This record gives sequence, C-alpha cells and structure tokens, in this order.
Amino acid sequence: MENVVFLSMDALSYWEHKHWLSNIDYAVIGSGIVGLSCALSLREKHPKSTIVVFEKGILPHGASTKNAGFTCFGSISEILSDIDRQGEQNVLNIVQRRYEGVQLLRSRLGDTPIGYENLGGHEVFLAAHTALYETCLDQLTAVNSLLQPVFKSDSFYTASNRFNFKGVNENYISSPHEGQIDTGLMMKQLIRKVQAQDIHIFYGTELTDFSSSNGSVHLKTNFFECKAGALFIATNGFSKSFQIEDVSPARAQVLITKPIENLHIKGAFHLDMGYYYFRNIDQRILLGGGRNLALKEEETTDFSQTSLIQDALDLLLKETILPGVSYEIDRRWSGIMGVGAGKEPLLKCVQPNVYCGVRLGGMGVALGSKVGSELADLHR
Repeated sequence: MENVVFLSMDALSYWEHKHWLSNIDYAVIGSGIVGLSCALSLREKHPKSTIVVFEKGILPHGASTKNAGFTCFGSISEILSDIDRQGEQNVLNIVQRRYEGVQLLRSRLGDTPIGYENLGGHEVFLAAHTALYETCLDQLTAVNSLLQPVFKSDSFYTASNRFNFKGVNENYISSPHEGQIDTGLMMKQLIRKVQAQDIHIFYGTELTDFSSSNGSVHLKTNFFECKAGALFIATNGFSKSFQIEDVSPARAQVLITKPIENLHIKGAFHLDMGYYYFRNIDQRILLGGGRNLALKEEETTDFSQTSLIQDALDLLLKETILPGVSYEIDRRWSGIMGVGAGKEPLLKCVQPNVYCGVRLGGMGVALGSKVGSELADLHR
C-alpha cells in the first residue's frame, strides 16, 4: 500500500484555515441522506455553530444518489419475515421510524421539489411463489392490525393484476401508503438546503483516520488535518473502514430502460420478499435486486455489476414485467447499502465525541432523515 501524505493545518493558507477549517464545532462524514440530515438537525439545535461535511466522492458515494427512490415501509412478506426473526414489537418500532422518516423528508424538502408521488406499492408474487402468496393472504388481517397504530388505517389489501405481469398470481398485495420520489431531485434539494444553512460540503475529501482526546476529535483527510468538537459518521455500507463492525456492505445492482411509448405501469413494486423491486420513472422502468442470488459475493463495496445478477434482471424484465413490449436498456449501475443481523439502524457512540448512524438495511430513503436527526441527538 502506498503511503498517504498528509498536509498539516500549517500547510493551509491563512484564508483556508480561517474561513473553512478553524473552530469546527461539528464534522459529519458522508453527504448522503443521513449525513446531510444530521447536519441540518445540528444546525437547528446549534444555529451559531460551525458545521462541515466531508464527502470522499464527487457526489454522495454510497446509495443516496443510486437508490430506486421508494418511500416504502416494507412489503407484507418482508414484514412477516421480520416478525419471525425479531418479533412484533421490534417490527412495529422500525416501521414507525420509517414512516416518521418519510414524513420528515417530505416536510423538510416539500413534495414537489423531490418529485414525490403517492402511486401506491404492490407486492407481486410469481406463480412459483404461490405458497408465500397464500401465507401472506392468511396473515393480511393480522399484519394490518399490528401496523394500525402507525398508519391509522389498513396497510395492505389485495388488488388485481391490472398491469398484466406474466407468470404471477392473480392478485397483488398492495399498500396505499407507499410512494416514490426522484432520487436525484431529492438529493439536489437536500444539498441546496444544507448549503443555504452555511454548512460547507468538502467533496472529494476522504477521512482516513481520526482520534478523540481532550474534548475534541483530530481528523486526517487525504488533503489536510483539522480538529472538530464532535464527529458524526454517516457512511453506512462503508463503515467497516472506521472499525464499525456491526454493519456489512451490500451491493444493489440496478438497470433502467430507455423511455417506452405508452408505458402503463405506475407504482412501486416488490417481488421475491423484496429482493427485487421495480417502478416507473420518466416513462421508463427501473429494476433492481437479485442480491439473494449471491449474498456473499454481493457483500462488497465494489460498484461493478455481475453477469449473474444482470442476466437475472434482464430475464425478469423481459418475461414478467414487459412481456411482448419492445424496449432498450439505457443504463446499469450499482449502489452500496449497509446491512446487519437486524433491521434497526445502528446508532451509538464510537469514541468520546464520535458517533455513528449507519446500517439502514436498504431503507435509506424512508429512514435516512430520521436516523440523521437521531444521530445529531447523540451528542449532548
């Protein structure tokens, strides 16, 4: 490994040090939804403090600009799976946090500026998954009862296959509460709001080391060293590089078509217990998932794609979602999520005056604003 040369604060010009890197009260690592939401929450609590955000990418590096843009709370099969593993009360708590996170995002940025649409969510069950479909139908009333305190109405209902997907059961299990956003618009709006609050974002600046002592945190980046009163880590799937071991990276591979004439599909769709997901956007179909085909291999921070998963996405698109429809693929990409044994985000003190808010489990759009606020609250 090549040695990294660090510049000390003395190597900075007087102007650079005075106006950007001196007297930093709060430093945030990561300019995704959680990091920027944390910075905004810190500004609300501390209107006169100096707050900076360090981001190693030229844009947010993990999943915040790469996700599918679902404001979802969990499909019914995901909810039932989580109940089996974590119990009803834990599931109720995490769904409540997802709901509150979406409301905070919408109230903070506004619906129109982020392209929010409440088109509903639908879980589609392949014919091969009939047993799972019947289990979900059997438990529909019980799950609606469990989640009643969150939504104040039924969370799920059956709906006919009106979008004519092929090889699926005759009904979806749908949710009236799920919506979708334009991910790029949302992040642009969030960045604008942060910068308008006199919070500077240092893009292309990677935190390489930190240490806490004497009531402050010493930070080393690829360009300079500086100090802050407190440090907030919001790097999600990349958090192991900071010795945060209770979170693992999980790559999510995605494709999107070119515009399709007379596209009639509208909504946020889940399939195979949430391992696949698709939606309409700009007369296109965005489709992602397939991580369950190679769980260990997809536990990576590499942004490339694999033929195994991309071929599976292509087949699903051709045979199930758009059978008989002419289309072309426009773009393929990957995002890096942060996952763990449970679905609850990991919020904790790492060292004195150093805190983390990570492990969003693929629910960053729903949870990000809430976790950012909770992360800011860890420092008293």
